[in-house]
Amino acid sequence: MSHCAAPPVPLIGFGQVRHTRLRPKKHAFAYRTFFLMLPMRSLSDAPGALAVNRRGAISFHDVDHGDGRSAAQGGALAWLDALLRTEGIEDATGEVWLHCYPRVLGYTFKPVSFWYCHRTDGSLRAIVVEVNNTFGERHCYLLDAPQYGVEQQARKVFHVSPFCEVNGGYRFRFMRTEVNPKDTQYTQDAGRTVARIDYDDASGPLIQTSVSGTLHPANARTLRQALWGYPAMTLAIMARIHWHALQLWLKRVRFHRKPEAPASIVTR
Repeated sequence: MSHCAAPPVPLIGFGQVRHTRLRPKKHAFAYRTFFLMLPMRSLSDAPGALAVNRRGAISFHDVDHGDGRSAAQGGALAWLDALLRTEGIEDATGEVWLHCYPRVLGYTFKPVSFWYCHRTDGSLRAIVVEVNNTFGERHCYLLDAPQYGVEQQARKVFHVSPFCEVNGGYRFRFMRTEVNPKDTQYTQDAGRTVARIDYDDASGPLIQTSVSGTLHPANARTLRQALWGYPAMTLAIMARIHWHALQLWLKRVRFHRKPEAPASIVTR
């Protein structure tokens, strides 16, 4: 990753979500999406086109993450720092970039968010994968000492889909390229990000998912572009989840009952 002295600005990504189920019946889809990439330690000082902890057509709210603590309680960043300290990670005190879906017209559902936690020298120290299911439950997978482009693994312990059992494991791979803000193209292009999650059960690879996009500064123009281009994105996410669940059911993919959520919110 490249690093510079200029303060980071909130970014918005335009890209695509892909999902492929390999067995017992193949089922695949891809659709356009947008997401936020937020410098959490710098967010309160960032110039303000994006609505942060206030109403807006596209907004970010601390209470949508972590243990739901408000900005007055330190917000989601305070939750994250406490989680890292509890897990013995004391040196992730550099910038924290949060890749997440925003609230759109006041409504949100965040299937997965990624917290990229850096040391003060800019090197990547940890990634926290924050997962929500449609039952209102949340769980985090902590990836210790990850590297961009290098596969990370975690054992699956949290129920997400009734068409998958809670066993096996995830394989994660992350990529991030940045454009130097001093570059004249930065006003249009701030780099690219890819997050890939593959799920293997006892029989081998089962599901392949990824979200990728080109990053741009989150200013009035790009936020307007997002709202006009994807006005009901959050509702569309929920509708697609249920539509694809119906298709899997019609394909007679086995249905599994939801087990109890893990006692701990974090799996290392």
